[in-house]
Amino acid sequence: MTIAATGLPFDDIRKLMQDLLAADPAAAAQCKARDAQLTKPPGSLGKLESMAEWVAAWQGNYPPKIARPVVAVFAGNHGVVAQGVAAYPAEVTKQMVLNFQGGGAAVNQICKTFDLGLKVFELALENPTKDITENAAMDEADCAATMAYGMEAIAGGCDLLCIGEMGIGNTTIAAAICHGLYGGRPEDWVGPGTGVDAEGLKRKASAVARAVALHKAHLSDPLEVLRRLGGRELAAMAGAILAARTQRVPVLIDGYVASAAAAVLHAMRPDALDHCLAAHCSAEPAHRILLRKLGKEPILDLGMRLGEASGAALAAGLLKAAVNLHNDMATFASAGVSGKDQ
Repeated sequence: MTIAATGLPFDDIRKLMQDLLAADPAAAAQCKARDAQLTKPPGSLGKLESMAEWVAAWQGNYPPKIARPVVAVFAGNHGVVAQGVAAYPAEVTKQMVLNFQGGGAAVNQICKTFDLGLKVFELALENPTKDITENAAMDEADCAATMAYGMEAIAGGCDLLCIGEMGIGNTTIAAAICHGLYGGRPEDWVGPGTGVDAEGLKRKASAVARAVALHKAHLSDPLEVLRRLGGRELAAMAGAILAARTQRVPVLIDGYVASAAAAVLHAMRPDALDHCLAAHCSAEPAHRILLRKLGKEPILDLGMRLGEASGAALAAGLLKAAVNLHNDMATFASAGVSGKDQ
């Protein structure tokens, strides 16, 4: 994939992508040094040890902390729903946003359990993106502005960002992005989503095939893939991930749709997602394939396929535990416990 200057609204995004902050090796080294002194056999907490180190390295600070975690759920509607690709009508997107705001959704309960802040972003639900089988989903100005809006997810400060989405029809959009970026067959990238039947799967694969064929001449540029085949919630999630990198905020990516948004940045720069972890692998079949493309090993693999940042919020609980273990466990010296070979 190439990144070419256009003199158009995407230029600001391209500029941000050129100068990404790196992890802080000094913070990581401090983490390793303290970990060796904690009252446990070396390596006995497994991946929890590397998680704490990862948080410190990407926060660029020691000790690591997760005191202001934010779960951001972006909601958008899609013109491609007219192709019969979804099991639910488009109005369910707005209804679920109201459910999030009223505290009744699954993600609300997970956030309550782990003391996570929740932000819900509505993205012009009354004005769905255009049907990608007939037109580009968005024009460049709309897509760039939506990415900029997504950057507001970290406004006010946070030290961990969990991104997720809600949008009837958006697993078709995720499949189109993946097919546009990686090729293969449309059938490789589509799945049941919220529960379409075999005929629904055929309609999804057909819509993805027609959309990618329509826009094929423009798909060498990942940002064009996003604007032509994507949706507003995916553009906003890509913007949120990019903003987090500029402010040294580690990110947990939720399921298939969130990962497809992240894939756009990864296609622009292979190291663009180094500050991100894959929270889980969803039951949507293509998600596992996509995570391999992104080089990400999921923290959780629970057969979930809900979306709405539910997997990311669950993984945030583990990340908080990892940081608290690192910071608050006693050392051999402070606890008066004999260390190895003493």
